[in-house]
Amino acid sequence: MESCVNTEKDIDKFEIKFDLFKKQHEHNLDILINDVVQLKNVLSNSQDTFCVDETMKAISGLCKKARASAIKVSSLHKDLHSSVSKIGKTIDRNFDSNCGRVNVSEILIDDSSHKLLNTAMCEHFYRYGYNTVAESLIMEAQLEVDPTWKHTFIEINKIISSLQNKNVDLALSWAMDRREKLIKEKSQLEFKLHRLKFLSIINNGKEFQDEAVAYSRNFQSFALEHSLEVQKLMGCLIYMHQGLANSPYSDLFSEELWNEARRTFAYDACRIMGLSVHSPLMSSFTAGCQALPTLLAIRCVIEQRQTSGVLTNNDELPIDIDLDNSQHYHSVFACPILKNQTTDKNPPVKLVCGHVISRDALTKLVSGSKVKCPYCPVEQSPSDAKQVYF
Repeated sequence: MESCVNTEKDIDKFEIKFDLFKKQHEHNLDILINDVVQLKNVLSNSQDTFCVDETMKAISGLCKKARASAIKVSSLHKDLHSSVSKIGKTIDRNFDSNCGRVNVSEILIDDSSHKLLNTAMCEHFYRYGYNTVAESLIMEAQLEVDPTWKHTFIEINKIISSLQNKNVDLALSWAMDRREKLIKEKSQLEFKLHRLKFLSIINNGKEFQDEAVAYSRNFQSFALEHSLEVQKLMGCLIYMHQGLANSPYSDLFSEELWNEARRTFAYDACRIMGLSVHSPLMSSFTAGCQALPTLLAIRCVIEQRQTSGVLTNNDELPIDIDLDNSQHYHSVFACPILKNQTTDKNPPVKLVCGHVISRDALTKLVSGSKVKCPYCPVEQSPSDAKQVYF
């Protein structure tokens, strides 16, 4: 992360220099263009009193001014070039260019593994609206894609696109058709969409006041949970004739409400359809970027000690890697006996006394035909342990 911060600082410095260079260059160019236009006007208006010496003097002065401006631009450009070179050196200094050393070739060992990766890529493209790319991938990789989630993502992207164009009708119709599911998820999507529709009507002008009043009846079912928001919306009706731009409710017409509606729709649509909110491919990529420095350090140690079999396609890494909160999706259980995280092959099990350990720990604690709990004196048969699901 520190490497990214250092590189970002150099890029920010370059952007500031470039903006300054652009402003100075455009200013000097505007002055030169203005001088040329003035000289042209003088020459066209003084054909009867045309003086060669004065004209040549004016043109010569203009050329000198243009050369001086070009020299200044060249000097500033050299300074920009040094800043760009500095960014390249910072990247080389802070990042390992040979990231391929951590690749585990055994992961993609057969066609089924490649098919899973291609399917994840296809889902990612559909999720972000790259339908043409996804269709090409399906044909080239000969994938069999579930048409249900394919059409689901196409519909979601179509609705998000309509919200970007300030059209709430498609999203509102979608939400009303799935009202019961949204209520179970305690979603506020339908209220937010009705609010945008109401504000859009009000924003059309005082001629639409009657339509706005009629539409306000849609807030009856939301009055208890969103009483303050509904009161503010009703207050907008008072200022329709005076103008809402300078009213106490002008913040309701900000772009942020539309951005919030798009985020809420994308989140709730994925939830009620049983889809992950974020792209699995993007989540894997983000986690990989965060883990990359540690994996590179492990690879260096492996090469120095000439060991093998440390980085494999197993479901566990040789050391713990801390990921940020955005990569925390579910609860995990670490065995208190063996101090390692449980997996599908080594799941957590509950003893009859209520204590939970891993299956591997249970196997190692078997003495004869009995298992004694390591935390209390209760004994039991190994078959009495029940697998725990988090």
